[in-house]
Amino acid sequence: MEQTSTTAPAAAPGGMSAKTRRGALIAAIFLMATSAIGPGFITQTATFTTKLGSAFAFAILASILIDFVVQLNIWRIVTLTKMRASDIANAAIPGTGYVLAILVIVGGLFFNIGNIGGGGLGLNALLGLDPKLGGSISALIAIGIFLSHRAGVAIDRVIVVAGIMMILLTVYVAIVSQPPIGDALFQTVLPSTIDFATITTIVGGTVGGYITYSGAHRLLDKGTVGIENLGAVNRAALTGIAVTGVMRYVLFLAILGVVASGAVIDVTGKGANPAAQAFQAAAGDVGMRIFGAIFWAAAITSVIGAAYTSVSFVTVFKKDMTERARNIATVIFIAVSLVLLPASSRRRPHSHAGLRRRSERSYPAHRSFDLHLCRLGTLRPDGWLSLSALAAHPGGADLRAHLVHGLQVDRADLRAADRGLRTRTGRTT
Repeated sequence: MEQTSTTAPAAAPGGMSAKTRRGALIAAIFLMATSAIGPGFITQTATFTTKLGSAFAFAILASILIDFVVQLNIWRIVTLTKMRASDIANAAIPGTGYVLAILVIVGGLFFNIGNIGGGGLGLNALLGLDPKLGGSISALIAIGIFLSHRAGVAIDRVIVVAGIMMILLTVYVAIVSQPPIGDALFQTVLPSTIDFATITTIVGGTVGGYITYSGAHRLLDKGTVGIENLGAVNRAALTGIAVTGVMRYVLFLAILGVVASGAVIDVTGKGANPAAQAFQAAAGDVGMRIFGAIFWAAAITSVIGAAYTSVSFVTVFKKDMTERARNIATVIFIAVSLVLLPASSRRRPHSHAGLRRRSERSYPAHRSFDLHLCRLGTLRPDGWLSLSALAAHPGGADLRAHLVHGLQVDRADLRAADRGLRTRTGRTT
């Protein structure tokens, strides 16, 4: 009699299926990586690349090595003890877990305010939306994810798709900008300048605050814990840092190509956005929209990561908190961040991206107009317009009035421009 056999799905250590464990590890990797790759991460990378040039590659390598050690230790301790970081701290020194929880929650709240603001700036560059409206939409999307019946699955899918999209779009801009790859690789190991302050800053931006706990707590929630899963946890911790390092290095190359070409990037002006300037210089209006997509994806995933991780520390105060209760608390956390956003920011001038698109709609011949302004000596090579020089030129008052009408500059900005040199970043001298 012929016998038939059925093969059961491969099981991972601890009774968890291999597919389930793989999904948990990927979710933890991308939650940590996308939590690190936020608006501040992008702005930091652009600023330091402009400042240090190819030598910034060494700082990236050094930070990755430090990040490996920090993240590997934290993830191993959390998954082996099967306890959250705050509970581990309390077990080691009673009371310190509550202090840690408060610091992470308060810090996460302030980070989240910035992340929501970054979402608004991203949608402004991508779609031309008002930054306040864009921030509100971004926060509502994050809230919708946590209110869904399958919030865990939704979180995992959003962060993985957004993370892959950010890397692919940045690779495209890096190719277009044509960076000096040979010099970058050489200075990765033999830099012309070593800036320890820069290394410290980007280490904090990768594994500082709530970020490194995000992936570890995600593994805890998924049940990927214990000595039997230690090997997989080690690989996941290292992969998470590797993903973050790849994103930073590719972003560095994209901006380095622009810097090496001689383009001027403003990193000191109030409201300056060096990454946006670099992307636009590399690929024009398409580059600006790509920047908007990357910046928004970085912001929305960081909103999710900061809120999820911060609320995971609330359990130290309430041990029997259910997953649904945590999701509701996360929604409240994001809503509070959104409400506090206007109070945390002073009035800023219109964004460069929005003004540029409005000028293209209102004055179709803007490129020839730019050339005319260059001839008058009022448009600087880096693209900033000197309204004071324009007003001082014979006949310049009429051109100035036409420009202001085309850009729809409001009266407050106009008064500031009359007082001196007004750049699109809001810098007045």
